[in-house]
Amino acid sequence: MPIDEAAARAAAPRTREISWTPGDVQLYHLGIGAGVPATDPRELRYTLEKALHVLPSFATVAGGGEPGVIRVLSTPGVEVDLARVLHGGQTLTVHRPLPVRGTATVTDRVTGVYDKGEAALLVLATEAADADGPLWSEEARVFVRGAGGWGGERGPSVRSAPPAGPPARTVERPVREDQALLYRLTGDLNPLHADPAFARAAGFDRPVLHGLCTYGITLKAVVDTLLDGEVSRVRSYGARFASVVYPGETLRVRMWRGGGAGAGRGAGAVQVAVSAVERGDAPVLADVVVEHV
Repeated sequence: MPIDEAAARAAAPRTREISWTPGDVQLYHLGIGAGVPATDPRELRYTLEKALHVLPSFATVAGGGEPGVIRVLSTPGVEVDLARVLHGGQTLTVHRPLPVRGTATVTDRVTGVYDKGEAALLVLATEAADADGPLWSEEARVFVRGAGGWGGERGPSVRSAPPAGPPARTVERPVREDQALLYRLTGDLNPLHADPAFARAAGFDRPVLHGLCTYGITLKAVVDTLLDGEVSRVRSYGARFASVVYPGETLRVRMWRGGGAGAGRGAGAVQVAVSAVERGDAPVLADVVVEHV
């Protein structure tokens, strides 16, 4: 069934209350590969409650439950087969450091329904606030294969200029064979990431890693490598999911200092490109910018 653009755009915002504990934060960090080596003080910031810091990308799973890429599918006018859904990109702005324990009110609204020809693109914007004010804003870009072609607006381009020159730093991050099985315990139970039969029906050889897991692994690599491990320095983070990652692969994370909108606002920025080493450096995250102080 095609997407009803008018109904989706007219859908009322939806609000819910979420909460999280230090254990939820620790599980998320383990799900993106933190804790290796287990006794390294730099890793204990992510895994030990007495020293716990919250990586800003935890916002994408805070409160558990379905992520934005799934929540948008319950919007009026959107009736699609989950096997045709792909997460196209994610942006996040943090208004202040995330607490290790919290309760927040979260509001979702569809801000865009675009016709990309062979696919439709849905944009879900989310705002989170607690008793002290805004906490974070995020945007999920979701492609539905085979649902385009109705003659609607194509929407703005999110491509950015590629970084120039050699990267300032390059690191590699191995992805565990069971990484997706661990990460899905944060709330994203999409069978694409665990069920081989479902993955084949969706057109993949085997289950793929959650895009938001790659997203978290990448932000942690930037924070640990260029921001002295200081999670509170991150102001915003955006990425386009260029291709899938398979559990067991190795991610190559290249980082360039400079670029991004924040460079003109007294802030710094890091441009990043992420590829899968075993597949000839095939790009998996592109148009990645981390703005920071």
